Amino acid sequence: MAELLLGLPVANALTEMLADKVARLVERDIVPTLAIVRVGERDDDLSYERGALKRCEKVGIEVRQFVLPADCTQDELMAVIAEVNADPSIHGCLMFRPLPKTLDEAAACAALDPAKDVDCITEGSLYGVFANRPVGFAPCTAEACIEVLDHYGYDLTGARVTVVGRSLVIGKPVSMMLQARNATVKMCHTRTRDLAAECRDAEIVVVAAGHIGTLGKDAVAPGQVVIDVGINWDEAAGKLCGDVLFDEVEPIVGAITPVPRGVGSVTTAVLAKHVVEAAKRQNA
Repeated sequence: MAELLLGLPVANALTEMLADKVARLVERDIVPTLAIVRVGERDDDLSYERGALKRCEKVGIEVRQFVLPADCTQDELMAVIAEVNADPSIHGCLMFRPLPKTLDEAAACAALDPAKDVDCITEGSLYGVFANRPVGFAPCTAEACIEVLDHYGYDLTGARVTVVGRSLVIGKPVSMMLQARNATVKMCHTRTRDLAAECRDAEIVVVAAGHIGTLGKDAVAPGQVVIDVGINWDEAAGKLCGDVLFDEVEPIVGAITPVPRGVGSVTTAVLAKHVVEAAKRQNA
């Protein structure tokens, strides 16, 4: 029976550490502040926003919400981003995506100051991840994978890691972050030839393909650590599930993150971590 790598203990430990850092910043009259920019009323955006608000409250981060209607103009959105950029009391910005198709999402992302980009939507932040330099911040979910591995004591130095997925949101950045920690990383995807064999060879497998059943019992080996980043709705079962066939894989591997209650539980804590770090950088 595999060890369940639950996200809540990771998030709680981060929250406790961040609350202490915020208290020290407040002593210097610096209140870490997050701007949330939301266009429309998408259910998934609202759900994540509620989680972010709760996490920020626990840490002591102030939040300012900029809410625009779904039919807002590009100029209205760009004006909000300009306001966020220009306000020195705002240290980080979370802009929900995807934006409505009537808006130029690429232009909106490019307009945000990378120093305030706490979820890696700008090219500047991506450069920071790929070059391993403190420019912007990594995607929160990608960094949450690293936080889970760290919390549960897995040494990444020299570890053989297979990442399944190649998006700029998780697959590619988490591969770069793992390499920065001296892991030996193999990048795969759903069109990789004999994907199962590539995964079985790894000590750690990070699955972020966005498809139910990407990883089954034929793709894992005893003792492996499996980080399942997928969030899918299983119509047949009527519940959330990951990319990994949990019931098949869990009896074989050494440890696994469940879905839900796994990596997703850590993302808002990483968001808070980025806001605190942005406040420190901007007031160094």
